Amino acid sequence: MALAFGLVGVLGGVMGAAFEGAMRKLVWLLYTGLLLGANQAMAGAVDPVLLTGDMEKLVLEAPRALPDVPLIDLADAPHALAHYKGKWLVVNFWATWCMPCRTEMPSLDRLQTALPQIAVVTLATGPNPVPAIRRFLDEAAVKSLVVLRDPQADLAHQMGVMGLPVTVIVSPDGMEVARLIGGAEWDSDKAKAVLEALMTP
Repeated sequence: MALAFGLVGVLGGVMGAAFEGAMRKLVWLLYTGLLLGANQAMAGAVDPVLLTGDMEKLVLEAPRALPDVPLIDLADAPHALAHYKGKWLVVNFWATWCMPCRTEMPSLDRLQTALPQIAVVTLATGPNPVPAIRRFLDEAAVKSLVVLRDPQADLAHQMGVMGLPVTVIVSPDGMEVARLIGGAEWDSDKAKAVLEALMTP
């Protein structure tokens, strides 16, 4: 892109400012078109009609590898998201003090029941005491979810998670392919259709 604008500048010096301005606009339009085309390709088989309601917040991304950060469960046993390689993951960053997380969590539990071929992994982010986590899960009537902890928020920081809740969709080869900031009704028909479309080769 910088090289293209550099060449336009040289030609503009020869042919005048009006030509340079027109060429800069043309290069920018071509560049933007290429980016839009790449984004559409990344969306794969996800029908834009599905990206409404809560799913309007879902951002489809160029695949990027997850950081290799150690996690722990409620008994302090070591875990890692890499253990789930080979399965589609829905990874939810949350905390016990987060009210939108409290609203969202039951839908994640229902999603795990509805789509057993994926793994829904909830990640308590930051200093969440285990008794508070257990109380939160009991109050939300969670029965089916994997519950891990990131006590220092190391994974959250490395993945650029700035607020909660945040949900990341991870492909079987361990690549983040989509992210939704904020809460969602994850067992809605549209959410399940989006996930199934992402999982379709």
